[in-house]
Amino acid sequence: MSLAWVLKPEDVARIRFAFSPMWELVASLRTLQGPARQSIHLPWLKAVRPRLAQLDLAELFALVPPTGYIADFVTPPPDTPMPEFAAELERVRSADPRQARAEAARVAGPGRGGLERFLADPEAGVARVADALETYWEACFAEFWPRVYALLERDVLRRSRQLAQGGARELFAGLAPAVEWTGERLLVDKPCLPGELHGDGLLLVPSAFWWPSVAVMGEPYQSMLVYPVLGVGTLWEQGPPPAPGALAALIGRSRAQILLALAEPATTSALATRMALTPGAVSQHLGVLSGGGLAVGMRVGKQVVYRRTATGDTLAGQA
Repeated sequence: MSLAWVLKPEDVARIRFAFSPMWELVASLRTLQGPARQSIHLPWLKAVRPRLAQLDLAELFALVPPTGYIADFVTPPPDTPMPEFAAELERVRSADPRQARAEAARVAGPGRGGLERFLADPEAGVARVADALETYWEACFAEFWPRVYALLERDVLRRSRQLAQGGARELFAGLAPAVEWTGERLLVDKPCLPGELHGDGLLLVPSAFWWPSVAVMGEPYQSMLVYPVLGVGTLWEQGPPPAPGALAALIGRSRAQILLALAEPATTSALATRMALTPGAVSQHLGVLSGGGLAVGMRVGKQVVYRRTATGDTLAGQA
């Protein structure tokens, strides 16, 4: 049974974006169990595989099987646009043991037998699972998160602009093949229980490690749709895009690379991660580009997002 959410005007007005380090971490457990499904993440797999022997992931694999339902308490919907992993981990630690047990009981898969310990004492199980997630994050994910963060951030900025300029129709038209917007209903081609939005709008979360699939969550949680991030093929590329010689000679190689990267709006921190430069150096280069009329900063919430001006677009296009 596919999901059909009715979006009233007030629901459309409450559409918001966020991304979640916890969701990416949990989704990566499926990547470990089925590498062939996501060969695009092989560079990450090769880097972390030698570290797995030191970790006990049995209970996590039981709750996050290769296919099918995942116990929802390990992926709480983000409550802020850009949550920190530590804050999300505390939400997992504070999960209601009764709710966690009910969700664990729904999980089916090859690790079903490994759930018996969790089901026998869900309060202790929630604590163990949180500890295991923290250990796994520190060993296999934390160092790679800035790269994933930058990709998700670019997607959120792009989609937010789509929603602002073209409304829900333009946004959902390019979200994922499994998602269709009829003008009133949001149809998600994914077997799941029927449900309704319950007054708090819809949360849209891009994902690199769930790519290319979609996922949904509903009551008792915030209604959430996880969709495949754009540009995932660039995630493990080494270094920034090459700067054409003429443009580099004109404004400098680093500034040329930044100008090309601003084909999509980005923050200083995201550019620094992508360019392998310090935030201070990127800030200086952005100051020069802005002073020369090639880029402009705009405040979005607590952050400043930079984009190319029309002059910057022309110069980058000619290059």
